[in-house]
Amino acid sequence: MNTLDFQAVGLREINRTLQGLDPLSNEREWAITNPMGQHAIACGLNAPLSVDIKGNVGFYCAGMNQQAEVTIHGHAGVGVAENMMSGLVRVKGNASQSAGATGHGGLLVIEGDASSRCGMASTSWSVVLSGTCPPSWGKLGIWSCAEMPARHSVIRSMRPSCMWLAMWRVWALIASKRK
Repeated sequence: MNTLDFQAVGLREINRTLQGLDPLSNEREWAITNPMGQHAIACGLNAPLSVDIKGNVGFYCAGMNQQAEVTIHGHAGVGVAENMMSGLVRVKGNASQSAGATGHGGLLVIEGDASSRCGMASTSWSVVLSGTCPPSWGKLGIWSCAEMPARHSVIRSMRPSCMWLAMWRVWALIASKRK
């Protein structure tokens, strides 16, 4: 696995390296260390790469993804996986608002909670959310899954009553464990 240290090389060099890989190269597994909550990391990837980001990221991480599998080992700021076309983006923490907004393909997995507008205005792709929920609204923010025709969602551990306020023309599977 190749490693890029954000502190040492910076954002432009990281994105330039990942976006400019030779299609015939065997260098397909990458780790990004010390992301320091910076924005736009691993954006515009258009190759079958595996990218592990070791820490919290800022706005628009893994945006415009095509084919790559990006795993964020931390929390993600606004717009993670925005406008994704294909591939997989996995957030092992919480995601801020507009996670996966305007997506057109691929899979977004949020292992924590998601804020408002998660998946808003997206088509033909899936979001898996496995956050916990309190006794009131749950941990999926308001206006999540709105304006998503022909879309599938898997929401685990959610209160069904809060979902119907947020969804419009969406196929949803809500899987919750009973105690």
